[in-house]
Amino acid sequence: MDSIPTHTQLPTTTHALLRLPSPVGRLELTADDEGILSLSIETDGHLPLDATPETPSPVLRLAAEQLNEYFAGTRQSFDLPVHLTRGTEFQRSVWARLASLNFGNVISYGALGSDVGRPGSGRAIGGAVGANPVPIIIGCHRVLATSGQITGYSAGQGIPTKAWLLNHEGIAHR
Repeated sequence: MDSIPTHTQLPTTTHALLRLPSPVGRLELTADDEGILSLSIETDGHLPLDATPETPSPVLRLAAEQLNEYFAGTRQSFDLPVHLTRGTEFQRSVWARLASLNFGNVISYGALGSDVGRPGSGRAIGGAVGANPVPIIIGCHRVLATSGQITGYSAGQGIPTKAWLLNHEGIAHR
């Protein structure tokens, strides 16, 4: 995965858009010339850019292939360029740590906060995790409360979507 930018940029124009079915609902991916910008999971039958025609690109076709392999259980890591154009330095540090988690691994919000130099910042950590623009590819579903409980998920149908992803990776949760 490409390194996460160390500076905030204005959003670039989306040059490519691709949708694909998945076990957690339709997925919508966007990309620019540098890499994947976003991944959205269908919520209540809708995607953010449903009215926009698809304009696939080679990187989005590769992402679709790798996501299909992930859902089929034959891929455990993604090798895709990700271009994070939004987010604060703090959010990008959280996303970078999430990107380092392997398939089937989990981290608590508290440990994540400690890892990025912000111990005791549970609410801020939760906000940064929830703002991840490329869920699944950057595995924000791998963050749980210290007790192993799912406390929320901002993509798709929320907790049921997160539970599906955790179960798919064999991650125990409550």
